[in-house]
Amino acid sequence: MLGAALWAGLPHLLRGLDFFRVRRVEIAGLQYLDPAKVIDALKLSSTASVFDDDGPLSRRVAAMPGVTSAAIGRRLPGTLVVTLVEAVPVALASRGNALVPLDSGGRVLPFDPLRSPPDLPVAANGDSVVTGVLARVRGDDPGLFARIGAAWRVGPDVVLEVGGRRFWLGAQASAEDIRAVTAVEQDLARTGRPYQELDGRFAGQVIVRRTGA
Repeated sequence: MLGAALWAGLPHLLRGLDFFRVRRVEIAGLQYLDPAKVIDALKLSSTASVFDDDGPLSRRVAAMPGVTSAAIGRRLPGTLVVTLVEAVPVALASRGNALVPLDSGGRVLPFDPLRSPPDLPVAANGDSVVTGVLARVRGDDPGLFARIGAAWRVGPDVVLEVGGRRFWLGAQASAEDIRAVTAVEQDLARTGRPYQELDGRFAGQVIVRRTGA
């Protein structure tokens, strides 16, 4: 019991020692956000210790726009390690005179595209239907996602511009729908048959159009 009490009270005792004051902050998982903003979000005082309760710190970082989760670790004697997961941008959209990154829900992310230029398709409409389809393509077929130049909404459906051709997908396109379109694309490439559109909006089939509708 005495040992347990000492162990429980040890962080409190060490917290008051200057030797364990926070002198350095390391950030892992950072790609788009400004490190200075992450450090500002921690709101560390001049007497902050690596043994302070890390719950409030992780919650402050996790609450930042563009962050989906955060955890705080320590490396003695005076380093805090912030490990965060940023939201994944899936498209760029025009807002005013600038391009801004969007997440899968069509929300603008506070990332500066000039800081770490993402290779993303341009979403002409920039709504959640378009970004939702792009997110599914990214997850199910990263190779196809990397070739998408632009995406836009036509009625309830989404059109992807891929190498000068158009791929049509429904708003709820599944992994099977995406695989079907790419399988037909590969078959047409092998046989050298020309086409302008692949329409994967219909269950169990992909319609090939030689010219754009």
